[in-house]
Amino acid sequence: MPVKHAIWTVGDSPNSLPVSKLATEQLLEEMIVKDPRILSDQWLLIGRQEVTTGGGRLDLLGIAPDGSLVLIELKREKTPREIVAQALDYASWVEKLTAEKIAQIYQRFDSSKTLDDAFKGHFGMELDEDTLNESHQIILCAAQLDAATERIVEYLNDKDIPINVLFFQVFDHSGSQLLSRSWLIDPGETQENAANRSSRKGASEPWNGEFYGSFGASKSRSWAEARQYGFFSAGGGSWYTQTLSMLNPGDRIWARIPKEGFVGVGIVEETAQPANSYKIETPEGMRPCLEVLKKGDYHRDNVDDPELSEHFVKVRWLDSLPREKAFHESGMLGQQNSVCKPTTPKWRHTVERLKGIFKNWDSA
Repeated sequence: MPVKHAIWTVGDSPNSLPVSKLATEQLLEEMIVKDPRILSDQWLLIGRQEVTTGGGRLDLLGIAPDGSLVLIELKREKTPREIVAQALDYASWVEKLTAEKIAQIYQRFDSSKTLDDAFKGHFGMELDEDTLNESHQIILCAAQLDAATERIVEYLNDKDIPINVLFFQVFDHSGSQLLSRSWLIDPGETQENAANRSSRKGASEPWNGEFYGSFGASKSRSWAEARQYGFFSAGGGSWYTQTLSMLNPGDRIWARIPKEGFVGVGIVEETAQPANSYKIETPEGMRPCLEVLKKGDYHRDNVDDPELSEHFVKVRWLDSLPREKAFHESGMLGQQNSVCKPTTPKWRHTVERLKGIFKNWDSA
């Protein structure tokens, strides 16, 4: 059913705030450009009002940490069903953008720096041209959609087309306006669909039931400690942590350190927990994880922020390698998403190859 927002004041006599409108619909786009966190703090805006091959104008274009693109379409005066059709048309244009074209789009958006410099400054890592635009997702921004359009969006998402709706609502309060937002579909599900389509130029096949995990070993976290204490973790923003929710007890996960190789295979024992509630078993008993872990910062400064804190998944590692012996060879799958369910022949090949390296992959 259509999503509805409501806000109440807090007190002995709570009052609902009256629904309002922005002075102009253009104002929302201006606000997003000035502060992209209105959409997500994990996306970097790289384009605005780009003309597509069909002659239309894409409102906003963003990029995620894995190099996938995010096309953002604001509803404005378009009818609900028209916005979905138009967004799909724009997506067919985005899919074909080359690295050169994307760099040019960014130069029109911000000529003060290159796309590579902007990406590194925002995400703290180099942009990998080989993975740039391997996938994309569609985000529709609207105050409301009719029930039929929501069914269309949910149907497309169920069919692994990464599309979502971000609902905005404006309220009047004490002479000012407040802006609220909510998602139609869990954004982690849309991110997962985009990740699973990252090999869109190749064939796909049914998921083999085994999870891929990207363990970002850096000053933020230590693979040696993950091996020792039995966990998999991610943090620093919802983009990195929301896919951890896919893991459930009994799932098998293959862990890879980006640009280095695979380092372990294990069985998930607990669902993801934030750092402020995750405990580690030690000879002295169960202790808070951040009291035990010393080789990484695990986003300690943001431990009380559910968006930015480190999240942990308890894993019983069946077989593992030290970081310096990480295994990699040509033809193996690589992804930046913390967790995903790949549906490509490359993943099947990768797992088959890894089972010959990690001999205890199925040990009791």
